[in-house]
Amino acid sequence: MNSATGQPLQKMSFGRLPKPWASFNLETGERVTVDRIDVGKPAPGKVVAPISVWVTPKA
Repeated sequence: MNSATGQPLQKMSFGRLPKPWASFNLETGERVTVDRIDVGKPAPGKVVAPISVWVTPKA
């Protein structure tokens, strides 16, 4: 999610919960660091929870 606009940037899957100091590359090739991580509730009967990673892109 874009911290400035609140709009999703891209979907990714993580094997584990990303660390708050993590940095990664977007599809555009831009390297961003994590601003905040929101963990949602899993769907009924599911174990996997949705995670929103908020970043601030420079562009």
